[in-house]
Amino acid sequence: MKTDVLSMTPAELREFAHTLGQPEYRGTQIFEWLYRGAASFAEMTSLPAAFREKLEENAFIPTAAVKRKLVSSVDGTVKYLFELYDGETVESVFMRYKHGNTVCISTQVGCRMGCAFCASTKAGLVRSLAPSEMLLQIMSAERDLGEKVSNVVMMGMGEPLDNYDNSVKFLRLANEKAGLNIGLRHISLSTCGLVEKIDMLAKEDLPITLSLSLHAGDDETRKKIMPVANRYPISEVIAACKRYVDTTGRRISFEYALIEGVNDSEKDAEKVGRLLSGMLCHLNLIPVNPIKEKNFKRSGKNAIKVFTDTVEKYKINVTVRRKLGADINASCGQLRAAEKSN
Repeated sequence: MKTDVLSMTPAELREFAHTLGQPEYRGTQIFEWLYRGAASFAEMTSLPAAFREKLEENAFIPTAAVKRKLVSSVDGTVKYLFELYDGETVESVFMRYKHGNTVCISTQVGCRMGCAFCASTKAGLVRSLAPSEMLLQIMSAERDLGEKVSNVVMMGMGEPLDNYDNSVKFLRLANEKAGLNIGLRHISLSTCGLVEKIDMLAKEDLPITLSLSLHAGDDETRKKIMPVANRYPISEVIAACKRYVDTTGRRISFEYALIEGVNDSEKDAEKVGRLLSGMLCHLNLIPVNPIKEKNFKRSGKNAIKVFTDTVEKYKINVTVRRKLGADINASCGQLRAAEKSN
């Protein structure tokens, strides 16, 4: 098995260079070349020719080729379908905001969490992504558009905490000053609520924003749309979130997909308000994205307003997510599913 050098930290690359009989600083040079966009070892001309040959024998540089690209005529949002080394595909979305450019990346090919409103999970989990394959989604978008990415959301295909080690390593690599140099406070990680992994993440000393996919204020409703709720009762999930806040001092963002007639009543809002009351948190309401296989409908404007007003009575900060890329189905999973069906 050849070594994936883009998934390695500078320290690991220095050690790798040493094992191949080179001074450690050669590892630093490899790291610098990778983040300059080198796609082959032959391009790394500051390295001795013999060392480049040895690297070809022992290592590889992964790629993510643009298989499809959709550009919104409404707001310029760009949706990518990237093809990986084994022919599998993942989706990423590039979004422009006043505060900077954001890329929503995938962490797995598919997903095994089974959330009823999500297109990413329809075909189950194929495999998890390496740290390099997460980085490449950002790097490839930057190169394609000629624009710098300042913010990342790990909210595309997959459950980041189901790919825990690689997700954490990606976070550390994305933050490397000589690499992408993206501030950890500008990165959000979304989870459906894997309690043990939330507790592990709290101890990593990574000042990211944790986003918890809530989508209901009670177990009965949550189980109908999120199979993970059968394993983790909502009381355990909220307790883990409170421990996360206590340990990190970081505010948690709760994501809530509003589905007409399922979880968008005033009674549902009261449950959410009571559940989150007193916690350092923010509630992000997301009118659900319809997918072909489900008859879920997004909540109407009046229902959204009533829900928002009700939760705000509990002194909770609430926002309704602005939908970007509406004309290109910018929610992840839809483009890959369409490609697979062709």
